[in-house]
Amino acid sequence: MVAEKKNFKYNDMDTLRSRVIVERDRVTSTASTDFPHNYPGIDLSWNFEKFKENFKIKINRLSKSEMEFDMIGIDAAIANAFRRILIAEVPTMAISNVFVMNNTSVVVDEVLAHRLGLVPILADPTKFDFKAKDETSTDLNTIVFRLNVKCKRNPQASPTETDPLKKYIHSSVYSGDLIWDPKGDQAERFKDSPIKPVHDDIVIAKLRPGQEIDVEVHCEKGLGQDHAKWSPVATATYRLLPEILINGEITGDAAIKFQSCFPKGVVDIVEGNGVKKAVVVNPRKDTVSREVLRHAEFENKVKLTRVRDHFIFTIESVGSIEPQDLLVQAVQVLMDKCAQVKRALQATLQSE
Repeated sequence: MVAEKKNFKYNDMDTLRSRVIVERDRVTSTASTDFPHNYPGIDLSWNFEKFKENFKIKINRLSKSEMEFDMIGIDAAIANAFRRILIAEVPTMAISNVFVMNNTSVVVDEVLAHRLGLVPILADPTKFDFKAKDETSTDLNTIVFRLNVKCKRNPQASPTETDPLKKYIHSSVYSGDLIWDPKGDQAERFKDSPIKPVHDDIVIAKLRPGQEIDVEVHCEKGLGQDHAKWSPVATATYRLLPEILINGEITGDAAIKFQSCFPKGVVDIVEGNGVKKAVVVNPRKDTVSREVLRHAEFENKVKLTRVRDHFIFTIESVGSIEPQDLLVQAVQVLMDKCAQVKRALQATLQSE
């Protein structure tokens, strides 16, 4: 967001209500103050129609594993709730139990089990049930993989070969070596999308001739709040939209210096009538380093703020669930939580 020729007071009501103020040595106005009766003459009571009018989601970048979108018109508490739900409360399938038949590698059983547990599994968690501790494994709550790899010398390799990948067969054990063992009617249910590791090239262990790994692993449905292996995201973060306000014009050599105070792409230099002028073109790229506030020549010429209700979200999926689906599922989890609180309140009121 860019603006020019503004009143540079930090204490006006609109700025205090809608912006986080970035000063040279501190950040102020960080807490939201938009609640009823806080500002005389301003109605800040909750209004659903007004919320629907102001709330927006805009997807800026989307790939198979990552999504960046803007969430506009909500409080930081709600934005943070989405972040926490994405990390800890959207269920996935992950390796929960490892049954070791034989392991003669240098990786001890406990470490091997831990490494296997962190391999993301491509399986739709909505088609499986949660498994209780005392519940029997079935095709409705468990996925079974088998891993049986033995290293041996490659008879086709040159006697002088030093590359283990060429000198030996199965010198490395990869996630792609996990073979799905369908149970019950799983083969029919998932014939269009066979269950497998998300990535085939994750190194689990390294072997040398005579060493072997033979294990059976069971995947169960779980939540990231119980263990990180069930978290569907590598990261889920947000930041407030930066805003750079310029008072008047910054020209000549000062414009070039002004540009150098920001990351590449934030400020551009345009030339008109032989005069170079600094223009803010993409404040989204700004890291709010405050470098520009260190220079006396820019005092009272620039103000840095962040828009309080404009969140730039980034979701990076581990691959088991696509990022756009993760957002929808996070919304559903929050809705379920709200419904649960509502039911509890209603029950409390009825009991009084």
